[in-house]
Amino acid sequence: MKELIEAIVTPLVEYPDEVQVTSKDEDDRITYYLAVNKEDMGKVIGKQGRVAKAIRTVVYAAGASQHKKIYLEISE
Repeated sequence: MKELIEAIVTPLVEYPDEVQVTSKDEDDRITYYLAVNKEDMGKVIGKQGRVAKAIRTVVYAAGASQHKKIYLEISE
């Protein structure tokens, strides 16, 4: 899943080497934390959050086969 998130986000940003994805696995869910350069936040979030919503939709669909809820948090 980390590779999928990186593959989606890396082409969108100015500083692809600063894209970092970490995860926290809990009993009933997996939370992925996406960190990008401060200047790239607007590109990752998009107007009215449309890009972030699209990324989350793809990630959630890809994680549907797992029996845990998938969450994606975006931070600087």
